[in-house]
Order: sequence, then C-alpha cells, then structure tokens
Amino acid sequence: METGMAIGRKAVSMADPGSPIAEFYRGRCIMITGATGFMGKVLVEKLLRSCPDIANIYLLMRPKRGADVMTRLDELTSATLFDWLRKEHPEALNKLVPIRGDITCPELGISITDQKILAENVSVVFHSAATVKFDEALKLSVAMNIMGTKRLVELCHKMVKLEALVHVSTAYCNCNRQEIGELVYPPPADPDKIIQCVEWMDEELLNTITPKIIGNRPNTYTFTKALAEHVLIKQSGSLPVAIVRPSIVTAAWHEPIPGWVDNLNGPTGMIAGAGKGVLRTILCYRDLVADLVPVDVAINLLISVAWHTATARPNNILVYNCTSGSLNPIRWGDIESIGHECILKNPFSNVLWYPGGSFKSSRLLNMLCVLVFHSAPAYLFDMVARISGKKPIMVRVHDKLQRAVSCLEFFTTHEWRFTNDNMTRLMARLHPRDRKIFNFDIADLDWKVYWEQYVLGTRKFILKEDPSTFPAARSHLRKMYYLHRLSQLVTVFLVWRLLIARSETARYMWQNLVALILKLVKSPQSTLSRPT
Repeated sequence: METGMAIGRKAVSMADPGSPIAEFYRGRCIMITGATGFMGKVLVEKLLRSCPDIANIYLLMRPKRGADVMTRLDELTSATLFDWLRKEHPEALNKLVPIRGDITCPELGISITDQKILAENVSVVFHSAATVKFDEALKLSVAMNIMGTKRLVELCHKMVKLEALVHVSTAYCNCNRQEIGELVYPPPADPDKIIQCVEWMDEELLNTITPKIIGNRPNTYTFTKALAEHVLIKQSGSLPVAIVRPSIVTAAWHEPIPGWVDNLNGPTGMIAGAGKGVLRTILCYRDLVADLVPVDVAINLLISVAWHTATARPNNILVYNCTSGSLNPIRWGDIESIGHECILKNPFSNVLWYPGGSFKSSRLLNMLCVLVFHSAPAYLFDMVARISGKKPIMVRVHDKLQRAVSCLEFFTTHEWRFTNDNMTRLMARLHPRDRKIFNFDIADLDWKVYWEQYVLGTRKFILKEDPSTFPAARSHLRKMYYLHRLSQLVTVFLVWRLLIARSETARYMWQNLVALILKLVKSPQSTLSRPT
C-alpha cells in the first residue's frame, strides 16, 4: 500500500484456554438486538472470534426492503469485517440464528414459537437496537428507544437462564449536566406520559411541539435514551441488568480491522466531507475536549460487563460511562490539525476542491462561510452540470451535509466531565489474558496514529477507494492545490479592484503604495549613477 500506514488485521486467536471471559461464554446462548448496526456488527464478530465455544447467537432482525431475515443475515456475514471468520472458521457463522421481529411492535414482533426458544435458552442479552438519528421524529424515537426497551425487558422476565442484560445507552443522555456520574439520574419527563402523548397525538402537531417536549435536551435521541434508562430501572425488577454509556463511537482502533467503519455518522462524515474538499467550515470550539471512543473499545467493555454482571452478581444496577475525556483527552483543535495532516498525506480520489477550511468559534462567521464556501459552490456546480447535460447533485449533497453538521454542533460546542470509576475498576479485575483479548483501556491509544487509521478506513470502507488509487489521487491533489492558490489570487485581485473602484480611500492608498514602490526601485539606481 502506497501510504504512510497500512490497514491490517489485529486478530486474536479463536481459542484461548486462559481467558475466564471466553470460558464464561462457553455453551451459552446470546441474544442481540441491533445486530445490523455499527456496534452490533462488531459485537457479533468479536463474540464469534474470541469466544469460539459460544453456543448460539440469536439476532433480532426485521425484514427490510423486501429482504427476509435470512437474506439480511447473509448480507451481514458477507461484510468485510467477517472476512477472517469466513476464511479461517466459516463454521462459526452457523451459530448465528436470525429471529424475525421488530422492536416497534408488541412483543417485539416475535412469534410465540421463537419467544419460547429465547425464553428457554438465552443466558445473556445485549440490547443495542435504537434509532441513533439525532433529528429523528419523536414518535419513532419513542417507539424504538423507549417502547423497544420496555418490550425487551418484558421478554427478559420470561428467560429462565438469564444471567445478564446489558443495555447500550449513551453518555449524552444527561447532557443537560456538566458533570456526569455513573448513575441513573431522574428522567427529564414521565416516560408513561410521553408514550401516551405520542400514541394519541397527531404526528404533525407532535413534530411542531417536539422542541417544547424535549426541553433542554438538544434532540430526540438524547431525550428518549434518558427516558429508556428510567424505564429499564423501573421495569427490570430483580433482573441482572447493567448499563453501558458510550460517548461518540468512532472507527475501530484494533479490531476487527484498524480503521473499519461502515457509516457516515459523526466524525466519519467530517473526515469524508473535508477529505473530498466540500466541508470547509463547521462551528466548533477548539479548546473543548472531544469525547470519542473507538467501536472495539465499547464492544470489549460490553462483553466484559456481561461477564462481570453474571459472575459477580452486583447488588445494584451498575452504570459504565464508556468515555475517553478523563482518561486520554483529545481536543477538537487537535482533531482539526491532525485530521488535516492525515487527509493531505492520504488524499481521497477525485477531490472536488483542495482540502482546507477551518473550525469557527463564531456562529455568524460560520454562517457566512457556509454561504460562501458551501452553498454558493454547490449551486454553481449544479448550474454547470445542467448546462453540460449532467445530473445536478451538489445542492442535494450540500443539504445533507449541512443537516449532519448541524446535528453535531451541540457536541462540538459543549464539554462534559464523565466519571469512569466502574470502567477502570472492571479493567483492574480482568485476568491478564482478558485485558489483552477484551482490551478497553483507552489510555493506551495514540490519537495521532489512530486518526491516520481513521482517515484510511474512511477512504477504504466508506468511499470504497482502493489503495492502488493513491498515485492518481496525489497527482489530482497537486492540481487542485495550484487551482486553489490561483483562485485565492484572483479573488484578492477582484476584491481589491472593487475596493479601488468604489472607495476614494482605497484608491489613495493604492496610489501611495505604487508611488512608494517606484521610489524604492529608483533610489538604488540613482545612487549607482551618481558620480564619485
């Protein structure tokens, strides 16, 4: 690979007799909701690879776009992150059992027969299904994040072998606070009243009053995830429950493949947009800590938390803040500089403009820059496309990019202090082998190395650009650099010409400057021609 760093696999061997966690999962059946999501995929792959003697993994899946659950399972296991398992241990994939269902339906949409199978066999449940769209309509957000959790708990009460229910929440469900501990805070509203409200109210009216309902929460996602925690506490009774709260989940650090990512959410979208030259400004306070967690760190913690919940049997529900800010902080300003360096070192193919721009701390300045560097070029590109008979797409791309960036603004302009006591204590309790196999110690992460992996991963797995395209990409980037500099010179010249034409003061300054330059040029010549 012609680049500063290669993306390779850091796989752990299938069998490890020295791992108490792997031994715990031997012969046990697992249920996972949200298995087709970003975290869910990594969780499934990790369990199969590092806990080889696991029995079955039941995956709650719903038919989608005409594809039944078996087709969706085939699509899941054909993803890049399962390459190693397909090649080395294809028989492991036979342990995956799709369960047709839908968390927005009564009884999760699971048939009576499948409910009986789950109730009799499942020992550990990982609940990661949720809508993670920040701007999701409140009705769907309540149905998935709150009602889905409630229905899953009802099913868990029927599981005779249940030893652990691990609920995936978010570190930002209490983002109205600056200091966030590892405890469940009082809910921002009564979950039952919110459920009743969305059931009877007209959806258009509900969307209109959503800002008033969610109050000081920035979006429906953080609001409903806070309510879901409260529902879990209230409904779980004596169930062995634990809550894991990741912050902003990003590309893989080590596993399954360094830099692996499968969506444009969060910083991935920023990398893709900046790398292609279309994202040039974002409202972001450089001095604030950006709390990011690689997906494999979060997954290793989930697996370890289930083991600890089942074996240590804590007297209360433990909450784990899976965050990096207090253990290994990186600031948005560092991301800006490191990210730009990595993008120029590992350029994307056919960039639309030379990657540049910057974070803005002024909302007004950012709005002006969006207008000049995002909106105007998008309309210009589409106008040229129409004239040349091509399909105009840049305005649509621009609108989608702006929606994604605006959803991030709350998190790039605020900072929180998370406690990680339960997370660090659990790491200390792990067997030395498990600290290697299920490592979630983020203090060891080198952010500069990680960001280069992240840029390369975005290039390879999101933009589908092969490493063989690097020479052409670098050649194109050089052309874009010269074009970028030329455009800057032309812009400065035109602005100055406009000022001279419109302003008497500007003309006076220009005449004086020219006169001074001419005087300085003539002065040495006069000295040389003077007789001695």
